[in-house]
Amino acid sequence: MSEFGINDMLDMQRSLQEKYKNIWKPVGPDRGKDQLLWMIGEIGEVIDIVKKHGGEKACRDPELRKDLVEEIADVLMYYNDVLLCYGISEDELKQAYVKKFEKNMKRW
Repeated sequence: MSEFGINDMLDMQRSLQEKYKNIWKPVGPDRGKDQLLWMIGEIGEVIDIVKKHGGEKACRDPELRKDLVEEIADVLMYYNDVLLCYGISEDELKQAYVKKFEKNMKRW
């Protein structure tokens, strides 16, 4: 896999949602809040690694780096669930991201 983008992640999340559709709540705006809260919890786990061990060690220590990357992957999984819940496409996100980037480039 040479490129790994948002559409790839969204497709994988759709597969997970389909597999567990009888267990998990259906994807939709009502579930979006829950997914955001779970994502914040995962962000907290990323922060804990850096807070407890420092950013430099989290980058250099192979085991710690593995844990850091895994927690960031968890964040991205919930992030993509949020995109699915609110029906946000890769193209829609790209347009907003580019617009915000351009605004920030002129900010200071």
